[in-house]
Amino acid sequence: MLAIFLSLSIAFGAAAQDKVVRSVLEMGRSDNRTMEHADHLANVIGGRIVGSAALTEAEAWVKEQFESWGLEVIVQEAGTVPVGFNRGPWSGRMLSHDGMVLHFGTPSYTAPTHGCQRGHVLIEPHSRRELERMKGALKGAWVLLDAESNGMAIDRSAGAQEKRAEVIARNEEIDRQNMEIMRWNWSHRDSAARKSIPYERITAPFYQEMVDAGVLGFIRSAKVPLQLMYDRVGCMDLTMETLPEACDICLDEAQFEIVRRKVLRKETFELEFDIRNHFYRGPVAYHNVIGVMRGTKYPKEYVIAGGHLDSYDAGTGAVDDGNGVSVTMEAARLLAASGAKPRRTLLFCIWTAEEFGLLGSRHFVESGTVPLGAISNYFNRDGGPLMATGISVPAAMYDDFVKVCKPLEDYDAEVPFVVEKRQAPSGPRPVRAGGSDHAYFAMNGVPTISFRETDPDGLNFDYREIWHTESDLYNKLIPKYMEHSAVVTAVTMWGLAGLDHLLSRDGLYTD
Repeated sequence: MLAIFLSLSIAFGAAAQDKVVRSVLEMGRSDNRTMEHADHLANVIGGRIVGSAALTEAEAWVKEQFESWGLEVIVQEAGTVPVGFNRGPWSGRMLSHDGMVLHFGTPSYTAPTHGCQRGHVLIEPHSRRELERMKGALKGAWVLLDAESNGMAIDRSAGAQEKRAEVIARNEEIDRQNMEIMRWNWSHRDSAARKSIPYERITAPFYQEMVDAGVLGFIRSAKVPLQLMYDRVGCMDLTMETLPEACDICLDEAQFEIVRRKVLRKETFELEFDIRNHFYRGPVAYHNVIGVMRGTKYPKEYVIAGGHLDSYDAGTGAVDDGNGVSVTMEAARLLAASGAKPRRTLLFCIWTAEEFGLLGSRHFVESGTVPLGAISNYFNRDGGPLMATGISVPAAMYDDFVKVCKPLEDYDAEVPFVVEKRQAPSGPRPVRAGGSDHAYFAMNGVPTISFRETDPDGLNFDYREIWHTESDLYNKLIPKYMEHSAVVTAVTMWGLAGLDHLLSRDGLYTD
């Protein structure tokens, strides 16, 4: 009788597993809401920089969605920023006989204009002598910097000022030598001219002196699409009494060159900017939002998937990482709607502050939210909106993944899902964080096997185009790929949760 009972129990369990998988596959085709989540994040809420009202709103929305699907929700404060930042609209134009609308942006946590501000344009001084010559003209000026923008704000920190002082001192010596070269060339006009020594370059060597002189702001040349990030050095130490004073503008490199040539030709013109960057008093907390489906047999063992909710705010964060958030959320919804009761606990982790240094996932790992040895795998999605078409796993995991992913083999007849066996470990366990939210898990030996993501239809997605740029918009998403990936994530998580063991970590790393 016991043998019969066990056989019936196993058969019933398998039937329940199959029912959930069938339901997920069917809903994945007929009622897939991945793009609804993405649309709300990108087009209703928009860019979600840490410390913004938009990120706070997005956290509340994710929590509400998880709860509406019947999931338990953990809201985990991962940290605070001392001052909040919201981005409003911005505009600019060149005022001249051949004027133009300006294509530009500003990093987050940089100064606004105070209303619409108009001023003349100067090229920055490179030596103390040049600064003294033009200091009277700096008030009310926009200053062109030689340094090309890298998307980050100009460093205003004490450390940066010390480096500037060192460069200024060396340039003063270079300036003295160049004066001697100029005098020699004048007195030896019949000889070959000696070349002057170039100044040592640093971004805005006389930054504070120009701010004190009353400049309106600084303008750097920037490649298109404009990459616009934040004040990495200053935002965590900011107070309402130490807000930046001068605008930090990244201008389309083609327009920058036009403006620069006009200055060199001493043409009469002005630039006008209206930049509505808003600061508000903090501290402003940022949170991980975690949807939980408690395990029925192994509630203290876990299968985890995640993406990060925060984004830069010059675009709308649709791809980086609204893509990963939307796929993770839809995997949770599909499983919840199927009536899934997983044997292991499933965690759908919507991380915070990834762009500020993986702060949300780091907090989860280092605070001991769950025992790291009890995590079967963490699936991270943070990249292009591509299709999960396969997975490569260590030999010790291969049979388990083949079993779990069997229903996905022909889910899309044109793009079969393929499980491949790695011939060797991926290398030593990482000792430094980087890349994305899988990093702190991997550093602690947790498996972070992720899906192979490809572009099977040849749609020519270019991640560099959207990475931290103004082009990170909803129209860059690929619905077919994201919807497919949500189904793959749901089926795989469900299957791993149903195994009678955690995934083996043998051969995961070489150490």
